[in-house]
Amino acid sequence: MNIPLNPDSFYHLYNRANGNEQLFISDENYHYFLKRYKQLICSVADTYAYCLMPNHFHFLVKIKSRKTLRELSEFQNDKDIPQLISKRFSNLFSSYAQSYNKQQGRMGSLFMRGFKRKQVKTEAYFRKLVLYIHFNPIVHGYCSSLNEWKFCSYKAILSKQKTIIKRKETIAYFDDLENFKFCHLNPPKKMD
Repeated sequence: MNIPLNPDSFYHLYNRANGNEQLFISDENYHYFLKRYKQLICSVADTYAYCLMPNHFHFLVKIKSRKTLRELSEFQNDKDIPQLISKRFSNLFSSYAQSYNKQQGRMGSLFMRGFKRKQVKTEAYFRKLVLYIHFNPIVHGYCSSLNEWKFCSYKAILSKQKTIIKRKETIAYFDDLENFKFCHLNPPKKMD
């Protein structure tokens, strides 16, 4: 049983494709997933880091406050909030899978059943998780530099362009931009 997604709490959310399947095979797939993420998730969760890779993804999010969620029509009953937030994520994965299946002429489940989540309870774990998420493409051999992977929040945090990432807030966990960069140049030896 997955833990509930409660208001004002941070979570590491992740999932992978079934078996040896791919979730994303073209830039168009990545862009569509992020577009649907923005449409379905940004009103219920703030995003601090993410990385999409061919067969899996990671997000570091903070579920919005009860007060903010109550402003959305479907979140009027407090006891239903965790289930409704999970439903939003399920709708994201379902709508993406349907589009992907249609595009690829495939049938069946694309994602492993039930997305995974871990609550982030300390600042130290938050910082470690940001590094873990950003270094995932290097660890899995998709690139050799943080700047090479397009579908990761690292470059968005460094840029001045509009983004779904809570840039200032993420940097604040590292004290300032210089330390954020330093930590990414000198990651901990053990990333898991």
